[in-house]
Amino acid sequence: MNLKKLVAISDHFPNCASPRKKVVSGYWLGFVSIFILLFILFSTFYFKNPNSEKLFFQAFNISNNSSLRALTSSLNSTYSPPRTAIFIENSTQLEQNPKSNGSNLDIRLNLLGIDDGKGNTHLGNFTGNVKNGSFNGISAKVVDFKDTHLIKLKDDVKNGTFGAITMNPNEGKVAIFQELDNGGVKSDGLDQDHGQILRNFNSSFEDCNIFHGRWVRDDSKPYYPAGSCPYVDRDFNCHLNRRPDDEFVKWRWQPFGCEIPSLNATDFLERLRGKKMVFVGDSLNRNMWESLVCILRHSLKNKKRVYEISGRREFKKKGFYAFRFEEYNCTVDFVSSPFLVRESSFKGKNGSFETLRLDLMDRTTSMYQDADILIFNTGHWWTHEKTSQGEDYYQEGNHVYPRLKALDAYTRALSTWARWVDKNIDTQKTQVIFRGYSLTHFRGGQWNSGGQCHKETEPIFKTSHLTNYPSKMRAFDNVLHVIKTPVIYLNISRLTDYRKDGHPSIYRTVYKTMSLEQRIAAQDCSHWCLPGVPDTWNELLYASLLKVGRRSWKR
Repeated sequence: MNLKKLVAISDHFPNCASPRKKVVSGYWLGFVSIFILLFILFSTFYFKNPNSEKLFFQAFNISNNSSLRALTSSLNSTYSPPRTAIFIENSTQLEQNPKSNGSNLDIRLNLLGIDDGKGNTHLGNFTGNVKNGSFNGISAKVVDFKDTHLIKLKDDVKNGTFGAITMNPNEGKVAIFQELDNGGVKSDGLDQDHGQILRNFNSSFEDCNIFHGRWVRDDSKPYYPAGSCPYVDRDFNCHLNRRPDDEFVKWRWQPFGCEIPSLNATDFLERLRGKKMVFVGDSLNRNMWESLVCILRHSLKNKKRVYEISGRREFKKKGFYAFRFEEYNCTVDFVSSPFLVRESSFKGKNGSFETLRLDLMDRTTSMYQDADILIFNTGHWWTHEKTSQGEDYYQEGNHVYPRLKALDAYTRALSTWARWVDKNIDTQKTQVIFRGYSLTHFRGGQWNSGGQCHKETEPIFKTSHLTNYPSKMRAFDNVLHVIKTPVIYLNISRLTDYRKDGHPSIYRTVYKTMSLEQRIAAQDCSHWCLPGVPDTWNELLYASLLKVGRRSWKR
């Protein structure tokens, strides 16, 4: 076996040899490698974050059918660009606004994150699956957002409509309000003082949820002057009962994303010409009924042609009341039926006792079955002692339940109402409406245990101070999915929850024989002063009828 001596290649090819040999070659190889590595790192960072001192999302227009999916690998309080990715899928229109410069933004999807150079930019958690989400547009001037926070969207938001974005440029806060399936609203809690809302009204009120919004200051006059309507029950007439402030009438309901029309009383009466409108329910519906009568009456020159057909001017007793508007040949009526179902009695071993028949409608149905517009409600009487305790009170057929929860009984009663509506209402003639539960504001007790709302002069401004969506209205939501008859749901629970200032409190009447201490102990924090909050309910009733646009309410 021949072994050959291994020699350097330069020994065989001397002309190819370099005087610096491998030392110089290794130096240049290392230099080029480092340069390439730095170039790759710089390019990667630049393209991921080409303008790190400006908005990482500036302004996009996204179609309503776009589907948004946010994938967040790391979202803590400090923004970390290389670790965050946001994808927009199935977008039919994605257009970056060339005018977005950090001071004047056309915001359709507002995902703000600004680095002020001091590491103060913050993001909340954008979590969960946002599916088929649509954002109503707003336009806003943005002024020096410092310590900007992106709101915390709730987990697993499916088919959610985000109704509005509110902003306070001076504080650098952004709030997005999410519309829920049950009619409630969630927000991040970054609320603005006195309900100042920046919004875009490109969409009409037919396209937005008019029950989602805020109360905004409005110094214009109410629909009728305080003390001018003789048909307001004394318990609701806070002006005559000497309430010293009138700030509670200087607030207007402003939906997120749209404007609602003011209640045009002349137009309302013209559309009601030759027809019959009936409010059916408890004293809160009477509160609303009296409000509407006063609004419509105030628009007429000859007010003598408006009268209650039996000549009555007090409406607290149970019964049937009808106001006739002669010029328009129409009536606006009220039928007292606090449970909608029948109050009855049962003969037991120890004698007769009162019951509530959950399976039978009240006997008053013949008074309103032929109406053109029906506005139902029930709720407040379900909180009274017998109904809340539910012991030997609720009856179905010949069976009296020894004990039944009030919410279960309420659901059964609504189911009875729904079956009656489906069987007896002519949908070609009658529009059925259900007004939601009006929130109370008793402090330190309930209506019969010393609860108070005295000296409340402003609405609630922070959504974190509001209560949850009422369980009774969740029960109604379930019934609403079963009923076959088209029903307009006046979902006024949320908007009333803000208005702790609107109740009569101690100004429910002038009790000459009661001391101030006795009046403070007997406050009304359930009903509403008139003029007041129920005027807004009727404004929303008017808008809802126009929105549905059936028969005489076509636009």
